[in-house]
Amino acid sequence: MESARSPSARPGEQSIALTRDFRLLQKRRGHRYSVDDMLVGHLAGTRGGAPRRVLDLGCGLGSVLLITAWAFPEAELVGLELNPELAEFARRNVLLNRCAPRVRIAAGDLRDRALLASLGRFELVTGSPPYFAPGSGTPCADPARAAAHFELHGGIEEYALAASQVLAPGGVFAACAGAAPPGRDRGALLRAGLTLVQHRYVLPREGKAPFLSLLVGAQAPAPAAEAADAAPLVLRRADGRRTPEHLAIRAWTGIPPRGEG
Repeated sequence: MESARSPSARPGEQSIALTRDFRLLQKRRGHRYSVDDMLVGHLAGTRGGAPRRVLDLGCGLGSVLLITAWAFPEAELVGLELNPELAEFARRNVLLNRCAPRVRIAAGDLRDRALLASLGRFELVTGSPPYFAPGSGTPCADPARAAAHFELHGGIEEYALAASQVLAPGGVFAACAGAAPPGRDRGALLRAGLTLVQHRYVLPREGKAPFLSLLVGAQAPAPAAEAADAAPLVLRRADGRRTPEHLAIRAWTGIPPRGEG
């Protein structure tokens, strides 16, 4: 295949730094790496322990998948992606970062129970689902970009249910979800039979409302009390500069700062 012979950037594409050692191919105009992906990758990579097998649901370009592969260099990873164009980008990104011996891309729908069963069990499942309801806006003409923003093939409920079907005993599901409506993400985990063990809102800037939540669910008995929210993660100060915690997350990936602090 051409992609196997030439994983580098082609016309209309760019290669960006994903971590200190890994890069990501993406279109200059189209579906692109986002802060959501970085936050989920960081959440998954800093949970503690070293998972043997990892599954990234709706892996897109492969950004969360590859951040997790970078964080756990001994793990075997699978990325599941429905969109053929994005699946091909993910395969090229796996090749670009020389991860093919332990990372593979599976084509298919995360709502397909038979497909999920064929993948086996995983100690860690990740997901960065879209969180705009169909009809709440005008989807982009680019199918990949539209599916990345609008819940055309499922939202946090479908991702949580898929995770519950493939998690190994003691495994965890690390994901993000839209902050509105409040409680939707918690309800999604509950209905999927997962216990919420961590929940945190993300604010784009000081003084703004949260736009995202980060959550961790587990295949475990329900706790005596529901997990309390951690202090919100604020990405930028009122003047637009990144906050120290945002900078620390970027530093964890090994990407050098650009004069902010």
